[in-house]
Amino acid sequence: MTAKRILIIDDEEDIREVAQLTLESVGGWEVFTAESGMEGLQLAEAKKPDAILLDVMMPDMDGIATFQKLQANPATQDIPVILLTAKVQSSDQRRFAELGVKGLIAKPFNPMMLNDQLTEVLS
Repeated sequence: MTAKRILIIDDEEDIREVAQLTLESVGGWEVFTAESGMEGLQLAEAKKPDAILLDVMMPDMDGIATFQKLQANPATQDIPVILLTAKVQSSDQRRFAELGVKGLIAKPFNPMMLNDQLTEVLS
């Protein structure tokens, strides 16, 4: 069986590192990381991950703009996107759901629960 592949797009290096270590060791994921929306778009098209974990608050191109560009590209529009965000008010959740994101994982997240949360959102 081939490893599940995930792309983590987050401007915070420590978040990328913790999530990558956890998902590789606990979940057996093959992990790619990007530190910006633009880099994430390029990697998503090149690597065709099974899922994308996307930070909402990023400089230059935020997570929502990145998500919209992923949706506009036929090569990446079918990849499920899970938002990684501190914005977990019900109004934010509704807005994200209306956009078509697969799910939300709240920041700060528990690294040991991250794989389970991803599995639950993606199942």
